[in-house]
Amino acid sequence: MHVYLQCMKKLSTQQILALVKKDILLETRQQYTFYGVLLYVASTVFVVYLTNGQPEDQTWNALFWIVQLFVSVNAVAKSFLQDSKGRMLYYYTISGPVNFIIGKIIFNAMIMLVMSLLTLLIFTLLLGNPVIHFFQFVIISFIGGVGLGLVFTFLAAIAAKAQQQSALMAIMGFPIVIPQLLLLGKISSKVFSDALQGGWWQMVLLLISLDVLIVLLSIILFPFLWKD
Repeated sequence: MHVYLQCMKKLSTQQILALVKKDILLETRQQYTFYGVLLYVASTVFVVYLTNGQPEDQTWNALFWIVQLFVSVNAVAKSFLQDSKGRMLYYYTISGPVNFIIGKIIFNAMIMLVMSLLTLLIFTLLLGNPVIHFFQFVIISFIGGVGLGLVFTFLAAIAAKAQQQSALMAIMGFPIVIPQLLLLGKISSKVFSDALQGGWWQMVLLLISLDVLIVLLSIILFPFLWKD
């Protein structure tokens, strides 16, 4: 707790914005993550279209969240795993742990917002759009995409300290992500019916609260990983 309080005192908006800007500049220069994920989404959806045509509502919904899961793994999980020890040591000298993890969270949330929009667009173009309440589904896709990004940001921060990084990501991620995917599938399935059932917005608030909880856990626990 003493370490956490010391880190919170060093919270700097200027440092956070600088870290986010750094990640944006690196992404715009390299672009391999963006185009790689975009190619994965397009090819996956195109194969589904060739083999199954335009699927029914529930199949469409399930495929969307499966693709979102792998998008988050490929786009977000590499945020820590691609940083070398030398680069992390440099970050250690110029920034605090809370500033660093908040910067990563903001950048990965931005990435997932863009990827969620592109995934939804590709699904609509190739597999049709069976969603009746489209605006509500867009909200859920954004919240769900950001939530998956937050989970894998936190897991990548832990796995980056281990030797078997990819295996550790899979072991830790499976029991955490599956309940979240089930909740996302249950909430989003309601928008395919003519009328939204009562309590739908309460489930959305529950989903948002889970995302906030992940952010708080990341801010609390990451300083201890940072010291290591």
